[in-house]
Amino acid sequence: MKKSMKALLLAAMTVTALAGCSSKPADPTTAATEAVTTTAADSAADTAADTTAAEGADAEDGKSYTIGIGQFAEHGSLDNCREGFLQGLADEGIIEGQNLTILYENAQADGGTASQIINNFISKKADLICAIATPIAQAAYGGAKKDNVPVIYTAVTDPVAAALANEDGTPVGEVTGTSDKLPVEKQLEMIRKILPDAKKIGILYSTSEVNSETAIAEYKAAAPDYGFEIVEGAVTSTADIPLAADSILEKVDCLNNLTDNTVVSSLPMILDKASKKNIPVFGSEVEQVKIGCLASMGLDYVDLGIQTGKMAAKVLKGEKKASEMNFEVIEEAAFYGNSKVADNLGITLPQELTDSAAAVFDEITQ
Repeated sequence: MKKSMKALLLAAMTVTALAGCSSKPADPTTAATEAVTTTAADSAADTAADTTAAEGADAEDGKSYTIGIGQFAEHGSLDNCREGFLQGLADEGIIEGQNLTILYENAQADGGTASQIINNFISKKADLICAIATPIAQAAYGGAKKDNVPVIYTAVTDPVAAALANEDGTPVGEVTGTSDKLPVEKQLEMIRKILPDAKKIGILYSTSEVNSETAIAEYKAAAPDYGFEIVEGAVTSTADIPLAADSILEKVDCLNNLTDNTVVSSLPMILDKASKKNIPVFGSEVEQVKIGCLASMGLDYVDLGIQTGKMAAKVLKGEKKASEMNFEVIEEAAFYGNSKVADNLGITLPQELTDSAAAVFDEITQ
């Protein structure tokens, strides 16, 4: 017997039993019909109440929004971007749980998964897509432009090289956002102050990330001015990193980490290998210094995310189209150091750097 028929019979039997207390027998068919009618009325009332509640939630500014947040990989700087993005939206009155629904997915550094995530956001009628890191930003624009869904990206090192912006900074379509372009010369100057005798800097990077290829080219061009040679270690996936790390550590005086998502995902392992050889690793942002890099002239990715969220708010509110806003670059870079790592390596961080530091950490967090 089907479940719905069982429910009808149970309702009829209940009414019949109650009718036994009266002077007139109850009709089971009528009782069942009345039970169904009552259930339907209750359901309609619940639906009306839900609708009224939803309308009340939207009533403050008359609109509610759905944003798909696609993050390319799992690591601290990108997590900070996401946190800052939501804060930037909230600062503009677009608040998750009130007038904002967030769809969040992480590609775990897989390009194919990134494309699937974007297609999912589009199928769920997202009003806007936030793409965190270059590979998923490229997937987002490629997947969303046919449906005219605006894309706001963050943590994209070189939007021009990623084909997300024109040479003059203007968008190539309904896509814009913020760049985490590295302060290469400031980083090299810092490394020279900390390691006055170093000659070779090793950099691991993924050949599938255009952001890393751009950064490598800039480092190679600037390094001779500071008396350095750049030694590259190219990988195609995380599986390549252990052997690549072992190889490059035999050739260099230190490692310098980029914002390469594939490499950053394996940073704890790289740090462990470097520590065993007493070779310092320099980071590109604060989270990398917290977990064991010696120092960085880095960016604050929460601030970068806030900047991105405010751009997204303008698009959602109809104040500007994504295609009307050039991408933005966060200007500030600050010194972050880790005195615990310095002690482990037998290195003294120069006072001129620590005196002006945004933060100096005295422990290694994992």
